[in-house]
Amino acid sequence: MTQPIRLAINGASGRMGRALLALVREDKRFELVNALVPATSAHNGTPVFAELPASLRYAHDWNAVTANVVIDFSGPDGLIAALDYCIAHKAALVTGTTGIDASLQTRLDQAAQRIPLLHAANFSLGVAVLKRLLRQAAAALPDWDLEIIEAHHGRKEDAPSGTALALGNAAAETRGTSLAKDAVYVREGRPGARRSGSIGFAVVRGGDVVGEHTALLLGQGERVELSHRATDRSIFARGALEAAAWLAARKPGSYDIDDMLQARVAG
Repeated sequence: MTQPIRLAINGASGRMGRALLALVREDKRFELVNALVPATSAHNGTPVFAELPASLRYAHDWNAVTANVVIDFSGPDGLIAALDYCIAHKAALVTGTTGIDASLQTRLDQAAQRIPLLHAANFSLGVAVLKRLLRQAAAALPDWDLEIIEAHHGRKEDAPSGTALALGNAAAETRGTSLAKDAVYVREGRPGARRSGSIGFAVVRGGDVVGEHTALLLGQGERVELSHRATDRSIFARGALEAAAWLAARKPGSYDIDDMLQARVAG
């Protein structure tokens, strides 16, 4: 029988961490061996599963970690600690942490030469498929206007979302350009006619919207709409667990969700 994957969750008390904990209890592919939180967290030292006081406890000490795969949804500082552990112990790393600066991105790129590493802005498998479809559509319809609309709950602080930017980047690369050159993030007053080749973004914030993304390709007399709507946050945790199970068997390198999907298609 195949041994379960020894899994550590970094940022275990956060929204994504809690969603992962709820799912991993029933997932026989994994053995949860560590649930990591900051030393200052109120959860530090408490049972991970309150109804099982003798079970695994939240902890902050990476010296006690025994995992061969780490899922990280913490923050830049937490990601650095996870990265250091994974490099030292040749463990695979799946991370959805955002706010990564150029210095940390360089460290991630260098680490991927030594460990399997998968970083994604969005772990929804549906969004990954949406990105693939958008690449194909943007290539097939190179002269059509492209607009990306995204909606999230009112508490989200960044805009456009990381997923919207990832969609824009995918389309821009397909068309041989970049968001730095052709993105339009703000329209107000009298901005004039739409510039050919530009990629526009529109942002909606409010209520409890989990996440919605639509790419509009607009031609003369017709348009194509590619959309994804998330209705349950657990989809992101499910995607992260799928990524962890897949990454555990990979060689060192930098991967994304699309690589995993491509491997499934290839069989």
